[in-house]
Amino acid sequence: MMGNTMLFRPAGCWGGTLAICLALILSGCAETQLLVHTAKTAKSHSAPASGGYYKVGNAYQIKGVWYYPKEEWDYVETGIASWYGPGFHGKKTANGEIFDENDLTAAHRTLQMPSIVRVTNLDNGRSIVVRINDRGPFAHGRIIDMSRRGAQLLGFMRQGTAKVRVELLEPESRQERADALGETYAPPPDPTLPTAPPPSAAPSGSVQVAVLNAPDGAQAAPPVVVGASTPSAVPTRAASATPPVRPLVSRTPPVPTEIFIQAGSFEDPANAHRLTGRLGAFFHGAHVQPAEVSGKTYYRVRIGPISDVDNADQLLERVIVAGYPGSRIVVD
Repeated sequence: MMGNTMLFRPAGCWGGTLAICLALILSGCAETQLLVHTAKTAKSHSAPASGGYYKVGNAYQIKGVWYYPKEEWDYVETGIASWYGPGFHGKKTANGEIFDENDLTAAHRTLQMPSIVRVTNLDNGRSIVVRINDRGPFAHGRIIDMSRRGAQLLGFMRQGTAKVRVELLEPESRQERADALGETYAPPPDPTLPTAPPPSAAPSGSVQVAVLNAPDGAQAAPPVVVGASTPSAVPTRAASATPPVRPLVSRTPPVPTEIFIQAGSFEDPANAHRLTGRLGAFFHGAHVQPAEVSGKTYYRVRIGPISDVDNADQLLERVIVAGYPGSRIVVD
């Protein structure tokens, strides 16, 4: 056996053997470090590293409620966020990526995947940008399911839920779509930047060259030494600045908000008042709230305001059981 053989080696050979072993060990460590570095490099350049794909998907039904996925580029919604992580870490998401609870990702019931959204905690003003790569949440009254890390940064991991606003970032989301489909995306020009007029054509014609004598009393300029530092009347252009790095968490002043149950939204106010009358027989606080959206007036049937998320959850379940499965929690 190797151990016994080494015990009976002559003393003169021991130092050489030890040197060889150490060399092999160091070589192995270096090779291991190289392999790890190569793996990290390969992972950082893959798109995406976890093998996901672009997906919208078909309509589906969960707990009696139908959801209709579609591409949306102007999506904005307020509501209640939850978070998930334990039990899903390392599993595939709805678009084939691998869920990591420490990444800034989230699940949404209808948005295209992947897409990029900004999520703002309305209670504390914290805001982060996350990647939508999964479907959910399927608990009534939730609009987005954050990763554990996302919930930590937004400051609601311990509470479990938060009032949030979710806004899709169109250029970033279109870039994600193009990358996933192997296409090229050219962002539109920024309309806030001034547009320079086209340059006028240079005059054409013959050019005459003549040598002019220096005027009386003029002195010749001293020779310029190449490489010498000389003042210049024309300011040199500053080096292009590195684009600012988006902070991981941005902050805005928190805004006061209230929680409602929204049972429907109608263009015809008569339909809204009819539903309000039916709900009012069972639920206190049912009312019609007009809202202007894209130049149109909608009449929203709401119950509330409601004191907190727990009471809103209980009331929402009662409204759904009463025959209004499309009802949802909204925050205004």
